[in-house]
Amino acid sequence: MTTAIATDIKLVAHLMRRAAFGAPTWKLEELAARPYEQLVEDLLRVEAHERPDEDLLDRFHLEHADEESYQWFAKRWYFRMINSPRPLEEKVALLWHNRFATAASKVNNARMMGAHLELLRDHGLGSFKTLLQLLSRSPAMIWWLDQQTNHADAVNENYGRELLELFAMGRGNYTEDDVRSAARAFSGWTIDQTIPRYPNGWYDTNFVYRADDHDDGEKTFLGETGNFNGDDIVEIVARQPATARFVATNLYRFFVADVVDDAAVAELSKAYFDSNYEIRSVLRHLFNSKFFKESQGKRVRWPVELVTGTIVLTGEHRDPYEFGLDRLPTASAGMGQELLNPPTVEGWHLGREWIDSAFLIERVNFAAERFGNSGAPGIQKIIDRVRKRPSSKTPDGLLDACLYEMGPLTLANKSRTAILQQISDAGTGQTDAAFADRVCYVLQLISSAREFQLG
Repeated sequence: MTTAIATDIKLVAHLMRRAAFGAPTWKLEELAARPYEQLVEDLLRVEAHERPDEDLLDRFHLEHADEESYQWFAKRWYFRMINSPRPLEEKVALLWHNRFATAASKVNNARMMGAHLELLRDHGLGSFKTLLQLLSRSPAMIWWLDQQTNHADAVNENYGRELLELFAMGRGNYTEDDVRSAARAFSGWTIDQTIPRYPNGWYDTNFVYRADDHDDGEKTFLGETGNFNGDDIVEIVARQPATARFVATNLYRFFVADVVDDAAVAELSKAYFDSNYEIRSVLRHLFNSKFFKESQGKRVRWPVELVTGTIVLTGEHRDPYEFGLDRLPTASAGMGQELLNPPTVEGWHLGREWIDSAFLIERVNFAAERFGNSGAPGIQKIIDRVRKRPSSKTPDGLLDACLYEMGPLTLANKSRTAILQQISDAGTGQTDAAFADRVCYVLQLISSAREFQLG
């Protein structure tokens, strides 16, 4: 392996960890033969690939019929993240799931939560304006923020406030009068009657606009005056410089680094306006930028990313009939991120808060357990590839071979020294089984290192 290819494959690995959920090194080697810009376009053009067929998944996992449990949608989502040939679609849905936090703990209707997730998948890469307009019609969001109680003669400001504060602009960019006007504009936006689930199960809940419950008076919002409705409010919000910065900041923190760079945010804000608010175009600029290519190791992986990325490398859950899928949402919940059930309307707290002492133990234990499974298809392939490298007979060579298969990753001197101390007795003449155990042990040690925990 030449240095030029090794450098290239590290960039490809970085792209796949951020724009997807990682990839085994044998796959990265295939991708590295193509121009970087082409790889970016392939990830962005999600429509060119079919979504994974889930018919057999439903047949082998009968819990999908339990309409009272949102956990099935979390399991299905993990299957998609692991197997979808359009992973950026799922990655962006995960971003918006946190930003537009809506939780099953209050919605308490699995079908509504499933439909809400589909909305984020279907429209997450498109126009931000359209996404907000559809979000405002999401029955799960309406119920989550009590929008169904927002009446012309009794305004509920919850949704109008969160639209401005948490979904699109951020604090300090609007007034209390703007919140009031937004809430008035959304009055009458509600859902049809939720039919009791017994005896026939849940029915779909739909958005309904009730003109007789809408405040059609004149409103002043962000300096503009008119007889605004909800779509008008979103139209005004989408063209605000504060919205461009808000979107750019969220994209930067999710795809680039936990600590925001103002110059990069300014670039992404310009791309937002240049593309008429299209998220796909902003991400094209982001992935091709210098600041993205130089951001390796500057972001703590979210628990869902860590779990999915680990399973992608171990090669598990590729088949719909493989059981144990339920352990994945359980694992990420133990690390602080329960899919479809964020703790508050603010979503999850990110960055270093993902790795407090309790969460870090859960992260390390999960990865160590999976990388210690020598029977997993991906682990077997790693063992075979490492075995073919003559240098793997020495501790240094074995560590380098495993790091290559795990990333490729580069360890800081402190991490490298600590791991080498643990494997210093590696020698020659081992049986196949002993060698497999040795490789798994090294993979487990790497998965506990700081460099693996960072995306």
